[in-house]
Amino acid sequence: MSTLNLAVLAALGLALWVGSAPGATPTPPAATGIPRGADGKPDFSGIWQALSGADYGLEPHLATKDEPPGAGVVEGNQIPYQPSALAQRAKNFAARANADPRHKCFTLGTPRGIYGNEPFQIFQRPRDLTLLFEFGHPVRTINTNGTEHPDGHIDFWLGDSRGHWDGDTLVVDVTDFNGETWLDRVGDFNSDELHLVERWSYLDRNTIRYRATFEDPKVYTRPWTLEVLLYRRLEPNAQIIENYCATQDFDEYYPVPSAKQEK
Repeated sequence: MSTLNLAVLAALGLALWVGSAPGATPTPPAATGIPRGADGKPDFSGIWQALSGADYGLEPHLATKDEPPGAGVVEGNQIPYQPSALAQRAKNFAARANADPRHKCFTLGTPRGIYGNEPFQIFQRPRDLTLLFEFGHPVRTINTNGTEHPDGHIDFWLGDSRGHWDGDTLVVDVTDFNGETWLDRVGDFNSDELHLVERWSYLDRNTIRYRATFEDPKVYTRPWTLEVLLYRRLEPNAQIIENYCATQDFDEYYPVPSAKQEK
């Protein structure tokens, strides 16, 4: 075998080893035929929805009276809680029927809004991405113009998002949380010290691979990662529909008073 062939094989072997090394961030396969913007970057514009059921519980779980079963989306299957945080999650679970911020019509937060059960829409331009969520209609901005997080700690419901491109992968650094949201319906949570790193990449033109790595010294013993797939809504009439659950108590008055109220 020629020296050139040996060198090529050695290089391939090194690349495979690096891609599979423990702790290495998996490199998504290069997607072909994906939408791109005028700047040549992947264009994630569109309406997207997760089908993993992660909002019912991030870890693997059996069915309950109020939630379906799920295979889980956490790498290693278990969130590495500190003992005190694990006790708090148990309290959250016991009070979930009323304590889940979702029932108070609060925003689902970041990243729960990404894998929640309702769709969201992305509008993309070179300097930022705007995410509009169906539940409660919050709007999240991911800045991709090279700006940094603001000084100090600011309590944002959706965090402060600053992104950059790593090849065809959008890497988003998110800080400045307020710690008031949950991660799912069973009480998984984070504090205001959460540091989140998201990685968005296309598997094909209609599927996004979404990975999020959590680091929170108040709640977890080490960083951990979840992964879900997001699917493009392709129905001709796909749209984000108003869902302000805070208005549901007034449904009888909208759009016109009911016959009972008229009396």
